[in-house]
Amino acid sequence: MFDYVKGKIAEITPTDIVIECGGIGFHAAISLQTFSKLENSQEAKLYLHHILREDEEMFYGFADKDERELFRLVIAVSGIGVGTARMMLSSLSCEEIRHAIISEDVNRIKSIKGIGIKSAQRLIIDLKDKIVKGEGTASSNEVLFGTPDSSIANEAITALVMLGFAKPAVSKVVNSILKEQPGATIENLIKLSLKKL
Repeated sequence: MFDYVKGKIAEITPTDIVIECGGIGFHAAISLQTFSKLENSQEAKLYLHHILREDEEMFYGFADKDERELFRLVIAVSGIGVGTARMMLSSLSCEEIRHAIISEDVNRIKSIKGIGIKSAQRLIIDLKDKIVKGEGTASSNEVLFGTPDSSIANEAITALVMLGFAKPAVSKVVNSILKEQPGATIENLIKLSLKKL
């Protein structure tokens, strides 16, 4: 079982990272939360969650143990897969997710793409007591861009398409947000897009 990998960041996008360690590049899918913590770093310690299925092997990477533990707690809920868990961690911070579950804020949870009312209620029922007891926890400065940058828009569009959204809809939403907020960071751009898609 892999716990973490530490090394140079060879590549990073809002959805993926490659860490070079001992001449080997380790690829992992990441959330927007992890991206925002690591995007300006040259080296990183990435905590891993390994998924091995009959037809697929995948690593999910996290900037800290806290996010990984919450991810593991969420995917243990029936009907919530790794894609939905990553979407949750890309849409809300760990604290926002915990607060929404503890306060039984169904609307906040179901505002996340891919989560309907039944899944939101199941998350609350299954996780509220666990989170209150402290399960799913482990014992950044934003870069502002002065003008709309096509590379930021392209990176955001690519990330959202990789999360499963249709490119035409994504392009429209991203461009409309950039018109309203030309100084948006890539993290904010993706978060705002997730709310509108």
